[in-house]
Amino acid sequence: MQQAIESLSALERRIDLTVPAAVIEQEVKTRLAKLARNMKMPGFRPGKVPMKMIAQTYGAQVQAEVLNDKVGEAFSSAVSAGNLRVAGQPRLEARAAEGADSNDLAFSATFEIYPEIAIGDLSAAEVQRATCPVGEAEVERTLEIMRKQRATFERVQRPAQDDDAVTIDFKGTHAEGENAGQAFDGGSASDFKFTLGEGRMLPEFESAMRGMTPGQSKTFPLTFPADYGAQALAGKPVHFEVTVKQIEQPVLPAIDSAFARSLGVADGDVARMRAEIGNNLQREVATRLATRTKDSAMSALLAASSFDVPKSLVEADKQRLAETARNDLIARGMAAKDAPLPLDLFAPQAERRVRLGLLMGEAVRANNLQPRPDQIRKLVENMAQSYEKPQDVINWYLSDRKRLAELETVALEDNVTQWVIGQAKVVDTPVAFDELMGHKHR
Repeated sequence: MQQAIESLSALERRIDLTVPAAVIEQEVKTRLAKLARNMKMPGFRPGKVPMKMIAQTYGAQVQAEVLNDKVGEAFSSAVSAGNLRVAGQPRLEARAAEGADSNDLAFSATFEIYPEIAIGDLSAAEVQRATCPVGEAEVERTLEIMRKQRATFERVQRPAQDDDAVTIDFKGTHAEGENAGQAFDGGSASDFKFTLGEGRMLPEFESAMRGMTPGQSKTFPLTFPADYGAQALAGKPVHFEVTVKQIEQPVLPAIDSAFARSLGVADGDVARMRAEIGNNLQREVATRLATRTKDSAMSALLAASSFDVPKSLVEADKQRLAETARNDLIARGMAAKDAPLPLDLFAPQAERRVRLGLLMGEAVRANNLQPRPDQIRKLVENMAQSYEKPQDVINWYLSDRKRLAELETVALEDNVTQWVIGQAKVVDTPVAFDELMGHKHR
């Protein structure tokens, strides 16, 4: 007999189920008997241990396993009969058994189902296809950045300017209120070294440093931004007293064979080094452009469709995002193992990810967008080209199913992106090279 399924909301359902006590009892006996056939205990031959001893030793464990299995079977049978696709895990609650046998296992299962998804009309949607040419100027810009990354420093006796490594002592004090003139936590340091112009310090602080010379001291006002991380200082005016102790200017390495060898060009050929930088840059730019275009396509896909998402899937994704963030903080050396991260912080991102995942799944199903083996192979080969031994990288990926699964996800996203582009209006959008690569151009 098919049980009635109650609709609690657009996606939430509840069903009352009962597992007869006789069914549970019989299954427990069957499993204990099966266990007894091979059971070994001191003083008994194999298979000759008394059933009473087996029941005393393993009865509770077997009972729990049977209850868990029978509840799962009853729930699966009910949702299958109702042709329901369950999203997330059901919430089970015991209830009083109805009928003659009060020992029956009666429970309610509350759960969510997947929504019906219809992808909206994309013909009016706009997808921005990011473009950024790569030529000699971009190669030279990249080469200059690589030189700065390998710079050495020498002391100078001149005013400080951008790119200099400046060593200072500083002390910050409150500028107003009852704490005026008093130092604040974290506002003082000795022999503090930073590179001027990198943006590590507040803009007003760096501006005050420019033009100062070794041995010079200065006091200047500064107001912390309203969104400053330390809430006690956010929006507050302070004074900083600073003494410059040392200024070092960068010395960039020459573009020669030694520099080429430091970049992995064994024979030191500068022309080959430039060619390799150009090739790697082309691949990196293409990857970043594709990511931007994909983000625009996914936003268009989201905007064209509206449906309820299962709360249980969003909650599970919030947990995953929080755990990832916590692990990232730990990897950065922060004591965040037991630090609580508010799950609501991840709610918008989690809902977007779940919604997008459901939409992509429907697009793949409806339009046969599953990744092809040759597509996966091409992805692997393209990734391998940036390594010294491409074939070793190819073999490494192809030998592990988990690594291949990650690439299958990339290929699936590429297929959905191209499908959206084929449906929508595409606008080529130039992106500045420095912006695309995340460079600070000074």
